[in-house]
Amino acid sequence: MPEVSRSSRVIRRKRASVLAGEIAGRQWGVLSYGQLLDCGLTDDGVSWWRSGGKLHVIHRGVYAFGHASVPIEGRLVAALLHAGPGAVLSHSTAAWWWKLIDKAPDFIEVSSSSRAASVPGVRVHHPRHLECTRHRRFPVTPVPRTLVDFAAKASLTQVRLALAEADYRRLLDVKAIEGALCPGRPGSTRLRYALERHQPRFARARSPLEIRFLLLCESAGIPLPEVNVRVAGWKVDALWRRQRLVVELDAYGNHHTRAQIDRDRRKELHLRKAGFPVVRYSEQQVDGEQTAVVADVLARLEELEP
Repeated sequence: MPEVSRSSRVIRRKRASVLAGEIAGRQWGVLSYGQLLDCGLTDDGVSWWRSGGKLHVIHRGVYAFGHASVPIEGRLVAALLHAGPGAVLSHSTAAWWWKLIDKAPDFIEVSSSSRAASVPGVRVHHPRHLECTRHRRFPVTPVPRTLVDFAAKASLTQVRLALAEADYRRLLDVKAIEGALCPGRPGSTRLRYALERHQPRFARARSPLEIRFLLLCESAGIPLPEVNVRVAGWKVDALWRRQRLVVELDAYGNHHTRAQIDRDRRKELHLRKAGFPVVRYSEQQVDGEQTAVVADVLARLEELEP
C-alpha cells in the first residue's frame, strides 16, 4: 500500500511538472503559488520543489520555474502576480512599456485593487479607479492615465519628452489626456503645463545632446530647428530651413576617428556647395558655454536671414 501511495505521488508530481512548465512557458518562466496548486501540487509538493531547486522565490508566493534567471518580461509577470488579480503595469513602468521613455525604471510599478504591499523591486499603487488596457501582451494603464501617473514624479522636461514620443508614435490623444486630468490628481498640473508647451519635434531628437540643444534654444527664445532631417542627401542634426543654417552636434566619443573626420569634412563641403553653411558645437560647448552658443546661433541666423 505505501508503494502505491508513493507511486501516485510521483505520477501526480510529474503531471504537475508538465502543467507548471506549460504555464511558466507562457509567462516567461514565472508562476504563482496558486497556479502551482491548480496544477495539482500540494503544499508539501511546493516545499519539495523549492528545496530541490525547481522553484526559486522571486516574491512571496511567486516563483521562477526551473532556474533563477528570468528576463525582464518575467520580472513584470512576477510583479503583477504579487500585486494580485487585475493588477496592471503603471506609472514609469507603463511609460517605458508604451516606449514613451527610453530607460527602464529602477523598480517596477504596478497598480492593483488588492491589498498587496510594495516589496523590494516592486512598488504597488492603489488608485481609487483602476484603468486597464493591453499592450504587447501585458495589462497596462492606457496612455492618458500613464502620462498623468508618470507626471506625478517626473520632471517637466521628462514629461514633455514623453508627450513628444507619444505624438511621434501616434499615441497622443489630447482630448483623452485632458479628460484624465483631474483637480487634486497627482501629475495633472504638470501634465497640463507640458501640454501647453508641447513640441512634437522633440521626439525626432535621437540623442541626449540633441535634446539639450533644443532645450537651450527654447530657453533662449530661438525658434526651434528641424532635427534629423535630410539636406542635399545628408542627414543633419539641426536645420533652420528658412535661413538654410545647419548645426552639427559632436558628442563625446564621436567624430574622433580618421574615417569619421573625413566623412564630416566631406559632408560639410557638399552642404556648403548646396548653399547650407554648417556650424559645429561640441558637447562641452552646449553644456558649459551656453551663453556663447546662444549668441553664436542668434548671430548666424540674423546673418543668414533672407
